[in-house]
Amino acid sequence: MSNDVKEPRQAPASPPWLVPTAVYVHVPFCAHRCCYCDFATVAGQDDLRDRYLDALEREIAGIGSPQPARTLFIGGGTPTHLTHLQLERLLEIVRRWFVLRPDYEWTVEANPGTLDAAKVNLLADFGVNRVSLGAQSFHSPLLRFLERNHGPKEIHDAVRLVRRRIENISLDLIFAIPGQELSTWKRDLHDALALGPKHLSTYGLTYEKGTPLWKNLQRGKVRPVAEELEQAMYEAAMDTLTEAGFEHYEISNFAQPGHACRHNLVYWANHAYWGFGLGAAAYVNGVRSVNTRDLAAYLRLVESGQPPRQSEERLSDLERAGETAMLQIRRGIGIVRESFAEQTGYDLDALFGETVCRHVESGLLEDPGPSIRLTRKGKLLADLVAADFVYLHRLGH
Repeated sequence: MSNDVKEPRQAPASPPWLVPTAVYVHVPFCAHRCCYCDFATVAGQDDLRDRYLDALEREIAGIGSPQPARTLFIGGGTPTHLTHLQLERLLEIVRRWFVLRPDYEWTVEANPGTLDAAKVNLLADFGVNRVSLGAQSFHSPLLRFLERNHGPKEIHDAVRLVRRRIENISLDLIFAIPGQELSTWKRDLHDALALGPKHLSTYGLTYEKGTPLWKNLQRGKVRPVAEELEQAMYEAAMDTLTEAGFEHYEISNFAQPGHACRHNLVYWANHAYWGFGLGAAAYVNGVRSVNTRDLAAYLRLVESGQPPRQSEERLSDLERAGETAMLQIRRGIGIVRESFAEQTGYDLDALFGETVCRHVESGLLEDPGPSIRLTRKGKLLADLVAADFVYLHRLGH
């Protein structure tokens, strides 16, 4: 790292990395908590849904006045596990407090089997224009392993149902599931493409500490797929989806041209965003905060007029620069030198010149000049490369 790092430049007024126009709202309720899930979700507590919506509305009202929104994302959990009336109330709350920009994107997550025509019509009537379906696989044995309570037929039915009113559909798929073969994964990719989605997310199965899946791994009841097979599956996704005309715009995400998830691009740019609900994260005016993941604590805090924060911190300028680089390197466009300097106040090469050179030499990064980005080999080792861009934290600079 160069020793001539200068103080950060003055940021422009109301920049997108300080002032949010992206909104995330979390709905934690599910019919069943899947074995691999490490999100802030609850099952068997549907009696708390109305009380939760009361608290959520009160938390959102803390912003003081309606705010502009370019992207909205209602995730979970399973937002469509709410009843029709509860879902309507949630959408009303969001529309009351956020003013949609003309070019807005509004995504709602749903699981196959939780939608009916009335709910789809409700979403569309309120302005939702993107639905993300948790398909995960089109093979029943793999869905059973993942403890998903839907089958392949429900995926097809859900896509047909949504498409009657909302054209922009995204599907989530999981690979490296124990028992899954490369041929099975390729079949999943082709089955997904046959449904004509605008967007596909492909995630390698992770064993998050504390989940039932992780516990079964510790007990020897589950054996992960070989690393070579997982790599082959990821490469199959890259090849199959790009050949089908999808752009590989982020490590785990592929989209037809013009259909990248604009809300998630906010996260990967390290721009500002609002976050409301159980376990939700927010990044506003340089302050990063995370809400409690304990539902009882969330309700108690909000109902008593307190913020439901679990943690809150203001990053130093160097920490923010390191985090920005770590997130942006995941994008297909990588880190654009000019915009990085504008956003962080630092020259990318002054901070990370040695890191960039080392990874270019090893074949993990390519450096065409205006930007640096992961090579195909680098995408297979993205976490390793990204970690090097936050090394400044560990050095204590």
